[in-house]
This record gives sequence, C-alpha cells and structure tokens, in this order.
Amino acid sequence: QVQLVESGGGLVQAGGSLTLSCTASGTTFRSYAMVAWFRQAPGKEREFVASMSWSGLTTTYTDSVKGRFTISRDNAKNTVYLQMNSLKPEDTAVYYCAGRKLRSNQYDDWGRGAQVTVSS
Repeated sequence: QVQLVESGGGLVQAGGSLTLSCTASGTTFRSYAMVAWFRQAPGKEREFVASMSWSGLTTTYTDSVKGRFTISRDNAKNTVYLQMNSLKPEDTAVYYCAGRKLRSNQYDDWGRGAQVTVSS
C-alpha cells in the first residue's frame, strides 16, 4: 500500500523558514513521473506550489513562491522536500505532497497534509 507522509509543518513568524518533508512507503519517488507540492488555504481551493520531474532536472513553481521555495529530492531517503524561506502570512495553508505516475494525467497518490501557519 502506497503512503505519502508529510512532516515538518508548524507555526513560524513572517520572514522565517520551514522545511517540509514527504516520505514514501510502499513505493519510491523514482516510480513517479512527477512529484509535487500543493497547498490549500482555509476557504480556498487547493493550488499547485511546486513540482519536480522524475529526472530531477525540471522544476516548476507557482509565481507567488518563486525565489522563496525550493523543491528537492533525496532518493536514498525516499523523501521529497520543500524548503520555504521568507515566509508570508499568505503562505498559511495545509501543504500536500503528491506523485503522478507515468502516462497518468493526474496526481495519483497524495499525502494527508501538513499545516503551515505564518504569523504576521
């Protein structure tokens, strides 16, 4: 059974940093064509934050986090990270990691989410 588990969320002041981790069990991140982070703020729809291709050579970020967030992967630890710097109150959300399989047009596996709260 595939499980993605996020960790590292918490409360931080504006301008601070957090690193989210997403660890996979029952699979490896190399089995995904794409891994990504999404977030959902209260009362809002879930939105894309960042993604990384299977090779790790291609990363994509939503405009609001460019220059502040970095997605990375450690294959040996079977873990994907989201380094978040210069956090803003509008970054407050539940953050989810997800994996999309080859030839799939949607993200197939999702974690349960990690809460990130940025105080002003």
